[in-house]
Amino acid sequence: MPVVGEGLREQHKARRRARILDATREVLRERPDSVISTERIAERAGVAPATVYNLIGPRDKIWEALAAGFMDELEQRLVAMGDRGPGEVVKSTVQLFVDDPVVSRRMVREWEESGLVLERSPLIHLRRAMADTRTQGVLRPDIDTDALAIVVGTACVGALHQWVATLIDDDRFLARALFALDVALAAAAADPHRDRLLATLRTRGAV
Repeated sequence: MPVVGEGLREQHKARRRARILDATREVLRERPDSVISTERIAERAGVAPATVYNLIGPRDKIWEALAAGFMDELEQRLVAMGDRGPGEVVKSTVQLFVDDPVVSRRMVREWEESGLVLERSPLIHLRRAMADTRTQGVLRPDIDTDALAIVVGTACVGALHQWVATLIDDDRFLARALFALDVALAAAAADPHRDRLLATLRTRGAV
């Protein structure tokens, strides 16, 4: 039988952890290229540096925690959306990055430098959405939707890195990600849907 006191302690820890991550984002927004330190984060969060270490871990673990928070937010958005077609997964993911550009860009650069492998990624949701689209008869039944999702995901990552490097703006980031999806869907389309998906692809490509 759960102990009430233990439940309250866990809730308190969760709130402090969320406050620490919020403080980390605030520090990054103020000084995007600075080296973040446990002390600065602790001061902003109103906790002791030891609390940051105990609840999050050393500095490299902060990026993992931010990534986990990113995926939590994405999953909440997709659940709230209900019908999660491939296009909505791509749009929601891009929007999540551009909603907080300073933190997102720094987070991605730190992922690259640390070699961090995300335990969860938007690709999981894209695979499911692609499989659902095949089940609905929009894609041919012989299509490997996992492979198709990986191709789209790879193209989206390329657009993400261009956006992180400020080579493209928010609108172009979204347009390139959706164009990659449109190419994949049109190539894999079942006969009754091919003309519609090709028309979407041509429209997107002309923008």
